Amino acid sequence: MVSTNDLKNGMVLDLDGQLWQVVWFQHHKPGKGNTVVRTKLKHVLSGKVVDKTFNSDTKVDSATVDRRDMQYLYNDGEGFVFMDSTTFDQLTIPQDTVGEAKDYLLENQIATVALHEGNPLYIDLPTSVELEITYTEPGLQGDRSTGGTKPATLETGKQIQVPLFITTGERVKVDTRTGEYLGRVQG
Repeated sequence: MVSTNDLKNGMVLDLDGQLWQVVWFQHHKPGKGNTVVRTKLKHVLSGKVVDKTFNSDTKVDSATVDRRDMQYLYNDGEGFVFMDSTTFDQLTIPQDTVGEAKDYLLENQIATVALHEGNPLYIDLPTSVELEITYTEPGLQGDRSTGGTKPATLETGKQIQVPLFITTGERVKVDTRTGEYLGRVQG
């Protein structure tokens, strides 16, 4: 149990048997009445965000979420197999749980897996990853300085928009939250 006065961003609460992560909170003292705590809560499994207001000093259940660095090994058709970097235990995570992170996962990549009572909740990736372009139409002469974009397929199969001067075989940096092209990778 934790008091609503002690909430922190990122904390996971167990409300009516469902897990909610605190995205934002604010203590508010209206002109009349008691102090309240306004929150934005994100449902851990569905990603739905709701606004919820608690009376000050209300007790709520906090959930223990264990975040572990794990290495992605392979997709076995039923799910994604990860290995704990410290214990070397393997864990198969269903595709629904992995969600859109699959578009940025490469074999042997490290990702943070959030677990609650041994059950995987979600995958946290770095904010950007470096991936190779496996196919894109060739750019035309004179396309170097214009602001246009074209579709390109990444080595994971995800399609993103890249500037016209990018060619097949180049490595690019991609934002894992939005899928946006961030730049070329030199080297």
